Amino acid sequence: MILKELKRLMTWEERHRRLLSRLFLVLVLTLVVDAVGTVLVFLFERHTQQTEIHTFFDAFFFTTVQLLTVSSQIKNPLTTAGRIVDIFLEIWAVLVVAGSAGAIASFFQTGDAS
Repeated sequence: MILKELKRLMTWEERHRRLLSRLFLVLVLTLVVDAVGTVLVFLFERHTQQTEIHTFFDAFFFTTVQLLTVSSQIKNPLTTAGRIVDIFLEIWAVLVVAGSAGAIASFFQTGDAS
């Protein structure tokens, strides 16, 4: 029983390649969204009064944290354009980043059935 399970775990199937390629695609696209979001948040928020986003790193930190946790210690953007970018970041985080976790869980469920 143990040897059979070890063999199954060590077998590299087409579904493994598909999972890795999809995760890589999600990672690359999320990095692109992070970079574009960082630039946009910085451009829209840097000169706004009472904002906490003054530097490019502030914008990068805010954008990255929004994508990873849908929350930040930095206040939400104050400009309308910044808020629109923030909404897009949160939608991306929920649908794509969190959805990837569901895809991974589903992958392991279907692997147990065979």
